[in-house]
Amino acid sequence: MNSTTTIPTPAATRPDPEREQLRRDAATIGLIGLAHGTSHFHHLLLPPLFPAFIRDFGLSYSELGLLVTVFFVISGVGQALSGFLVDRVGARPVLFGALISFLLASLAGSLAQGYGGLMLAAALAGLGNAPFHPADFTILNRRVSPQRLGHAFSVHGISGNLGWALAPVFLIGLSGAFDSWRAAYLGSALVAVVVLAVLWLRRADLDDRASPAVSAAAGAAPARTAGAAGTVATAQEHPMAFLKLPSVWLCFSFFFWTTAALSAVQSFASPALNRMYGLPESLTAFVVTGYMLCGAVGMVIGGFLVARVERLERTIAAAMALAGLLLMLAGTGWLPGLAAAAAVALAGFGTGLAGPSRDMLIKRAAPPGATGRVYGTVYSGLDTGFALAAPVFGLLLDHHLDGAIFFGAAAAMVLGIVSASVVGRGLARR
Repeated sequence: MNSTTTIPTPAATRPDPEREQLRRDAATIGLIGLAHGTSHFHHLLLPPLFPAFIRDFGLSYSELGLLVTVFFVISGVGQALSGFLVDRVGARPVLFGALISFLLASLAGSLAQGYGGLMLAAALAGLGNAPFHPADFTILNRRVSPQRLGHAFSVHGISGNLGWALAPVFLIGLSGAFDSWRAAYLGSALVAVVVLAVLWLRRADLDDRASPAVSAAAGAAPARTAGAAGTVATAQEHPMAFLKLPSVWLCFSFFFWTTAALSAVQSFASPALNRMYGLPESLTAFVVTGYMLCGAVGMVIGGFLVARVERLERTIAAAMALAGLLLMLAGTGWLPGLAAAAAVALAGFGTGLAGPSRDMLIKRAAPPGATGRVYGTVYSGLDTGFALAAPVFGLLLDHHLDGAIFFGAAAAMVLGIVSASVVGRGLARR
């Protein structure tokens, strides 16, 4: 009979939409994490080799700090502008262009014959760094399921810290192995080529035209969040209307202060610890690596806290207060040398713990449809903080005010806590 010809489809062979969405989410999160780690790796294209530049080119710490300023001025201006570019042409092509710029920066570094060559490398690296946050967060917000966004932000932050942690080890290691810092830059060029190839082969997972399932879920949730925060934007609003929102500029100031602190640790903690405690540079050079690895651990925990804590600014305040206290302890000169180095490294745990809450706070403050523009503007505070802080902290070191490196970083963190608290209270009140 006809009934005998009907064969039910086994459940195991039927497509599982949730599993397929999980696979897509994981692929996108992993690829964006790889790209973000590469951008942070190139943040530190120059600082780990500052001693070599002092030796070979006779540069001062103030001059080296200016290299960091050039990187972040270009990155900051470019980041604010690239947010509009991402919203207009899409995030994926902009991301590929950024990686090509990193490749060119590494090649320029390998060929540098003096300060001008290093300036060129810093400028190209800054240009490459500019689009990453608006591009990354646009892709994550459009492709990743809302229930996994907290973990996506966590992985994004962790990968950045791992990029920062890897850079000193990679560059100093290759420089020592080949007895040439130029060889280290050829190695960093190869890193950019490999990452670009991987992202190109998996470019379908970076398409920021969201799948229908994610679009439907993500389209409803942000609208409610934005409405609660009093930041709903209509389709008729001017593209620059988001700049009138106080929350955007408070988030900008939060990034400014926290990255001013990070600039002190990344570029100058090593020589400051060397002078204050007599620790060898072969050890203090890797304090930044320890700081970033501790930050990665903090971000793993912070990714879980995002889904469980409503008042995100309280998590940020507690975590960054812990980091500031540890940095002040190192700056007193009271600790044994190894304990001071450990305190600086452990401070990274506090900043890492705050990271996912910070990114979610910005998402809640952003109007719908302005993701690239808001993240570009807000994250340009990161570049501005680095750009202005680097020469200031370099000047302190030139005047042998070594402890001020750590006290200044702690003070900047306190000001960051104030900014985050005002944003959080404003969102809760509305």
